Amino acid sequence: MVKSIVTIAFLVISNSFMTLAWYGHLKFSQWKWFSKLGLPSIILISWGIAFFEYLFQVSANRVGFRENGGRFLLL
Repeated sequence: MVKSIVTIAFLVISNSFMTLAWYGHLKFSQWKWFSKLGLPSIILISWGIAFFEYLFQVSANRVGFRENGGRFLLL
C-alpha cells in the first residue's frame, strides 16, 4: 500500500514539473529578467526542469513496478 502511494505521489510531482516545463515557457517570455537571458541560460533552465521531472518519473516507475514489489504493471 505504501509503495502505491509513493508511486502516485512521485507521478504527481513529475507531472507538476512537466506542466511547468510545457506551459511555463508561455509565461516565462513575459518576464523582463527572463527575456534578457541568453540561449545557453534558457537551455540550462529548460533541461533543469526536465531533469527533475525525469527523476521523479523514473523513480515512480521503479517503485511501482510489480516485479520490484509494487502493485503496477508496465506495458
